[in-house]
Amino acid sequence: MPLASNDVRPFAALDDTDRAILAQLSADGRLPNNALAERVGVAPSTCLARTRALRESGAIRGFHAEVDPAAVGLPLQALVSVRLTEHARGAVDAFRARSVRLPGVVSVFHVAGAEDYVLHVRAASAEALRDFVLDHLAVDPAVQHTQTSLIFEQARGMG
Repeated sequence: MPLASNDVRPFAALDDTDRAILAQLSADGRLPNNALAERVGVAPSTCLARTRALRESGAIRGFHAEVDPAAVGLPLQALVSVRLTEHARGAVDAFRARSVRLPGVVSVFHVAGAEDYVLHVRAASAEALRDFVLDHLAVDPAVQHTQTSLIFEQARGMG
């Protein structure tokens, strides 16, 4: 069973081959095993076994398709910063658990600084985004303050 995302993982045991597999899959998660093995310089059977072990250890968290939000009717994206009213572990954990299930939430980041969380949200329109904030965040007694920043453009980094 993989560890929770905030637990320390024993990744120090990864060798150069494991790291090379991770780098190649980070660049192209659809890379076939034979091509991956060739790029990393190992036999396909070795590559397959190592990739499985990396998945089982949690080093590979999953594979996904990066879909244009407009293609699914959610062309508007925003980052909604949230400041909580209290910071006891139970309140913080409860907010995180609720927020990841809210409609349109892509990612939830627990951050340091003046705000406690940043929610990456997709919406069909400015009105839908406003309704999201009013219907789900402004009415939440755990939420003291929100600030919404529209995303004009998003570019994926290499890391």
